[in-house]
Amino acid sequence: NTPMNQPLTKLRPLVGATFAVLLSAAALSNSLPSKQVMTVKGAVMPHELGSVLPHEHILVDFGGAATAGPHRYDFEDVYDFALPHLLKAKEAGVQTLIECTPAYIGRDVRLFRKLSDATGLNIITNTGYYGAGKDRFIPEHAYSETAEQIAKRWIDEWTHGIDGTDIRPGFIKTAFDGGPASEIDLKLFRAAALAHLQTGLTIATHTGGNTEAVETQLSILEEYGISPAAWIWVHAQNVEIFEDLLPALEAGAWVSLDGVRENSLQKHLDLTVAARDSGFLSQIMISHDAGWYRIGESDGGPDKFRPYTTVHEKLIPLLKDAGLTQAEIDQLHQSNPQRAFSVLVRTDADR
Repeated sequence: NTPMNQPLTKLRPLVGATFAVLLSAAALSNSLPSKQVMTVKGAVMPHELGSVLPHEHILVDFGGAATAGPHRYDFEDVYDFALPHLLKAKEAGVQTLIECTPAYIGRDVRLFRKLSDATGLNIITNTGYYGAGKDRFIPEHAYSETAEQIAKRWIDEWTHGIDGTDIRPGFIKTAFDGGPASEIDLKLFRAAALAHLQTGLTIATHTGGNTEAVETQLSILEEYGISPAAWIWVHAQNVEIFEDLLPALEAGAWVSLDGVRENSLQKHLDLTVAARDSGFLSQIMISHDAGWYRIGESDGGPDKFRPYTTVHEKLIPLLKDAGLTQAEIDQLHQSNPQRAFSVLVRTDADR
């Protein structure tokens, strides 16, 4: 495993002097011991996460980066809205929820910590920017700043805390639209690569079935000397066939089959069984991409909320019926996400 303070000479030359500046500017003493996980209440050991939902949302604001912010909703209303849904998830067997809403689209780390305190659930938040949705959730400064400058912002959240709190991110969130990658999406992903090398935070990228974007992201990771094991292909269930997942799986990446809902159970079942039969179950994670309080809609849009319980109540029984052992199911919902979100700089040298 690569130490958090690895000498720069072991990194690819492409990173260069700008990355050296980032390293010297950050407070390395605030780095975690290798392989811990960062929750909104602080660092824990991976096994303490228990059963994990690796891709969910508590609130989302689709108004755009220019208008998003806490002035758009009532904090206590969102808390009261989300609390019972999180308690139901806990009753179903969930112990950790990974909240994937980035900055400028509704991230509220104070809310997440209050809900974690009230429910006893581990909640993990993120740093990064969301490049999908035709780039309307990207803040203006990201267009004029370099990848190194953006990475410095995200490293600062890791080092000093988010939005004036001591709450630190547990991963880096990025996103690609469908079709060829835009210049801003590429820049944000390069910023994520730089931030990973400094922080050890895993990169989770909204990609869907866009296999062209997958190839691009894997190529950028290779440029920076980063192992694909530092990257999660988010919404990978949107591929047409299981074989579309193989290039990423064979490279060693994590594959997130989120989006579980009543009408998707068969597809999620088929993809998971195919991964098991192909020897790649150790790289698969399953979640709902569910929730959430909808900022800007009346009362948060309660009729549109999807619960966080379908995986445990519906999909896991189907997986058992399909022949997966309890150990394999535990791998999907415990050991895989516990390893995927462990804070660890992962380079090609570790492969």
